[in-house]
Amino acid sequence: MNGPEIHVEVAPELALFVPHARRSGATALTVDGKATLGHVVESLGVPLTEVGALLVDGREVTAGHIPAAGESVTVRPVERPQRVPGAPLRFLLDVHLGTLARRLRLLGVDSAYESTDIGDPALAARSAEQRRVLLSRDRGLLHRRELWAGGYVYSTDPDAQLHDVLDRFRPELAPWTRCTACNGLLRAATKEEVADQLAGGTRRSFDVFARCGACGRAYWKGAHHEQLETIVARALDRFAG
Repeated sequence: MNGPEIHVEVAPELALFVPHARRSGATALTVDGKATLGHVVESLGVPLTEVGALLVDGREVTAGHIPAAGESVTVRPVERPQRVPGAPLRFLLDVHLGTLARRLRLLGVDSAYESTDIGDPALAARSAEQRRVLLSRDRGLLHRRELWAGGYVYSTDPDAQLHDVLDRFRPELAPWTRCTACNGLLRAATKEEVADQLAGGTRRSFDVFARCGACGRAYWKGAHHEQLETIVARALDRFAG
């Protein structure tokens, strides 16, 4: 028995989530009169973390709306910058986004990350428990109900990933204040305090150091500092303030 039919049009920005056959124009869908619009959108493959306004015949509704026969639905992407409820803004990244996590930490953005795969249920639960925005390229992970908030990372290129996250969420930037290894906060340190981590050449050539208050790792302006300066300068130029 056929149910009522609605028409759903997904914004071009979200087309990558939808099967190819449903990407052009409005798609006719049969609904059961019980499923919410949020469920219908997810059935097309679009995580609700990526959905902004939902319009039914031109008027905005919530994801809990029950579609009725003949309705025309428009699914828009999240507006940028996206405002996440609560403060401060913090992130949780899955195991495949280590480079992005280190770059966010370089900019002083609170970014939790596990170098081992702890599994989707644990990641989603941690997002909810710690109220962190989960960043992932795993579409299935972003469909999990227990998520507090999430965001799909659209690119595989680290530069593009960083730009996308900063453009979307606009976190407050405080470069050189976090440990890129563990996310702890850095503080100034004397050469004597970090001497056990310094090779002879480093000990002779550098006098300014920082140390992580959590893991104890030492930092100084070493061989890769110029590359890191470029990342920081580009981010500040585009997104500071």
